[in-house]
Amino acid sequence: MSRLLLIDGHSIINRAFYGVPDLTNASGLHVNAIYGFLNIMFKFIDEEEPDYLAVAFDLSTPTFRHEKFKEYKGTRKPMPEELREQVPIVKEVLQAMDVVTISKEGFEADDILGTLAKKAEAEGMEVSLVSGDRDLLQIATDKIKICLPKTKGGKTETEYYNTEDVLKRYQVSPGGIIELKALMGDSSDNIPGVPKVGEKTATALIVEYGTVENVYANLDKITKKGLHDTLQENREKAELSHFLATIKIDCELGITWEELNLGNIYTPSAYEMLKTLGLKKILARFEGRVGTESGAVSQVEFKLTQDFAEAENIFSEIEKNIDILYTYIHCNGEEKSISLSFNDNTYIIKAEGFITMPYISDKLQFLQEKSGFTIVTYDVKRIYPYLNPDKWQSLEDVMIMSYLINPLKAEELNMEEGYITLEMSRQFKGLLEELKEADMYKLYREVEMPLSRVLFDCEQTGILIDRASLQGYGEKLASGIAKLETKIYKQAGIEFNINSPKQLGEILFEKLGIPGSKKTKSGYSTAADVLEKLAKEHPIVADILEYRGLAKLKSTYADGLLDCIKEDGRIHTTFNQTITATGRISSTEPNLQNIPIRTSLGREIRKSFVPKEGYVFIDADYSQIELRLLAHMSKDSELIEAYNADADIHRITASKVFGIPFEEVTAERRRDAKAVNFGLVYGISSFGLSQDLGISRKEAEQYIEDYFITYPGVKAFLDNAVEDAKNHGFVTTLYGRRRPIPELKSSNYMMRQFGERVAMNSPIQGTAADIMKIAMIKVYNALIESKLDAKILVQVHDELLLEVKREETDKAMKLLHDEMKNAANLSVALEVDVSSGENWYETK
Repeated sequence: MSRLLLIDGHSIINRAFYGVPDLTNASGLHVNAIYGFLNIMFKFIDEEEPDYLAVAFDLSTPTFRHEKFKEYKGTRKPMPEELREQVPIVKEVLQAMDVVTISKEGFEADDILGTLAKKAEAEGMEVSLVSGDRDLLQIATDKIKICLPKTKGGKTETEYYNTEDVLKRYQVSPGGIIELKALMGDSSDNIPGVPKVGEKTATALIVEYGTVENVYANLDKITKKGLHDTLQENREKAELSHFLATIKIDCELGITWEELNLGNIYTPSAYEMLKTLGLKKILARFEGRVGTESGAVSQVEFKLTQDFAEAENIFSEIEKNIDILYTYIHCNGEEKSISLSFNDNTYIIKAEGFITMPYISDKLQFLQEKSGFTIVTYDVKRIYPYLNPDKWQSLEDVMIMSYLINPLKAEELNMEEGYITLEMSRQFKGLLEELKEADMYKLYREVEMPLSRVLFDCEQTGILIDRASLQGYGEKLASGIAKLETKIYKQAGIEFNINSPKQLGEILFEKLGIPGSKKTKSGYSTAADVLEKLAKEHPIVADILEYRGLAKLKSTYADGLLDCIKEDGRIHTTFNQTITATGRISSTEPNLQNIPIRTSLGREIRKSFVPKEGYVFIDADYSQIELRLLAHMSKDSELIEAYNADADIHRITASKVFGIPFEEVTAERRRDAKAVNFGLVYGISSFGLSQDLGISRKEAEQYIEDYFITYPGVKAFLDNAVEDAKNHGFVTTLYGRRRPIPELKSSNYMMRQFGERVAMNSPIQGTAADIMKIAMIKVYNALIESKLDAKILVQVHDELLLEVKREETDKAMKLLHDEMKNAANLSVALEVDVSSGENWYETK
């Protein structure tokens, strides 16, 4: 059966632009949208293996098939200049690849895509349609699959929808999407909808009545006065919205399938364009697949095999010619392979049948023992299940290397998912030299690489969840949400969708007449910062903020975490060591570093995290590590003396900065001093401090000035950090980790100010991250050496959580305290608070 792949050009370019960090090539051209678009296109070409491919675009100057489309859709927000300049380049690259692009006067890309999809289905094809526009869900069928990719931080995840998926997600058939849009509208497409009707109400109406037409035929049965009245008053808007939301599926395009046939897209002209654009990672796909006018791009022959006998012959040949060998292990889900490069030959052996990963591991171990060659990996954590790191003389990770060299642009690494090239061997050498030149090889070898093993073990162990406790917590939140909902409706005098910013804005600022928010084209702002300023004077606003907080707790944690529990009853997060610019470890799928701690109700979720039977949790937390690092790195004698005297640093600061005798410092003044202490670590401005403390900007300026008089070493340290960053383009931690700060060269004043704050904070925050990583390695090794029955489960900023056999609690607590305390030798002592408990809540 033939397959057709359709791509919504502008939609995917737009998604790529906002999902991929800003990238520029050597000539200063923005290329993040180009890079992201091509990555997504190649991903779907690989996955779908289409016979035909087309990319549909709206015309640069849009024309519409009806005046109403021009009136509404013709007023959409224009693209940012940085995005607009990339669109024609994407089209040129596609043209160079011989990929057909289609635009047609009088029609939007949606209409072109809908028409091609339905035509292909009628001729017995399977269709995959890639877009960021959920309007296209209306054409989903069992043969037409709508693919909605979402790119964040350079990584793409996709939602797939056939008929059943649409029904499951929206409670309506694909055709019902039109009906929903007609009632609820769509601000991204300037479809007005019916005022005060949100997704929840629209869904209920269409589930009950099927179509907008039937809703109006049964209008007398709708007893809620507010809903009845708005539907009655806005019938024309509903009908217009229905028209605007409907995709045309019978356009005259004059395109034949032969024209859309997907041939060899790895053309010489495309290769040259990508080379000029500097998209190294995309270029990797072209290696060995294309020749240029001046000769072959790659002289290396790639041979792919999954035959056991052939694999045996390859390993035998390597054994005889072992002078230089680079090997790359790649694991992507179920797809696993090994690349072996030597003497200008590259073999890629797929792990299938008798060629198992243990077989490959044994072969490699034998070869390494004989020759001492290097094993180079991409994301070594994914390799540990197949290669026991304790057996190897050396393992390298080009992903970690690239991240250390430039933590802002590690995604440019020349490594394509599922495809390994000889270019990687040359790149490994280059990265190694760069690390050494930047004085980061020791950081890489002694911190980052050992840490990868620690994080792997944490991920494998996971953390146990008491499912009943978590469900009970969710029910408690649901009860609170329901009570607040009733209370809010009573104060408003009407029921409405509290989650709809548009409806909420109209209720608060029009119906109730609360001052404090200006109306824009999209409605009133109901952002948290706007509402927080009004909450003290208006109880309904305080209730709405509380409602939002409970709803967030329920959806993200109470419900969200239930979905993450695996068969062993544990949650297995992924710890990322190549994501943050400062070097901090992050956690995803799910994010266990974001478990609430600030509110008492939020903290209660920690009661659901429990140790296994016969074990307890112990928790260790660095006390004020960033302020202690500020004292050490600034060499300020007053700060160092205060910490070495084990004094209350916030009370001392309050006394000295506010001119109050130490014994007379109140709790409130101590809180103010704490805000100053921590604020200045993050480069806070007088405006920011005035907002935090509720004082005038002039008072805040005086606080900061008095602080720097009290601690002159701090002022000198912060000023020097900014100056060094301007001179070198980066700042460093005590351990040599670099944090580039390109914002300091921006023509935008606000960006430069942001860059200065980053320059002040990154050396401190980055050093804190380095110390935590060193502490994790020390604790991990000490636990193995001591043979204690204990494991590290979770790392959260300055905190470590361990699961320990109950009778070994005291020994483990002492070990944890000592190893963390001695992770660094500073001019002020590191302090570690250690506690134990029957669940995570009790440890804090």
